[in-house]
Amino acid sequence: MKSKTYSYFALLLACLLGLQGCTSSEQEELQQWMVTERNGIKPQVQPIPEPTKFLPQAYGAERMMEPFSSEKLVSVMRGNAGITVANSALIEPELNRRKQPLEAYPLDTMAMVGSLNRQGQLVALVRVDSLLYQVKPGGYLGQNYGRITRITETEVVLREIVQDAAGEWTERPAALQLQEEASK
Repeated sequence: MKSKTYSYFALLLACLLGLQGCTSSEQEELQQWMVTERNGIKPQVQPIPEPTKFLPQAYGAERMMEPFSSEKLVSVMRGNAGITVANSALIEPELNRRKQPLEAYPLDTMAMVGSLNRQGQLVALVRVDSLLYQVKPGGYLGQNYGRITRITETEVVLREIVQDAAGEWTERPAALQLQEEASK
């Protein structure tokens, strides 16, 4: 039993000697080193520039013409020296009339899906998004002033008015072909 007591005593003595090595003197040295390093670092902070002074300006455009109005387009066209009388006569009636609902959609988003014979006159069925519309000759389609000139069982023929590269208004033919859907 004495040998067991001696071995516990020896183990306890070894632990105490081991803890003696972790005294506060090393902690003090570490703390002193951290303080000197912290004091030695000088951050370089650039000063914040002064904010620019805001100078309010009075809004003076309320007397000017709206930039997206049809009057602006007409005035620009009339003021442009390169526009001929025939050229302005082509677009001017289109600017003065009320737009129809199907003129809000591009022609390539529309599809002809059928036709009806109403009192001897063909009426085309045009699908835009998921809605069906009935159109007849004289109506308008698309965003390029497309006027329907003829409807057959397989297509809707249009006359569009577009600007060419020189800025002149010209007529061009366009058509919507009958779109047959594949059976499911």
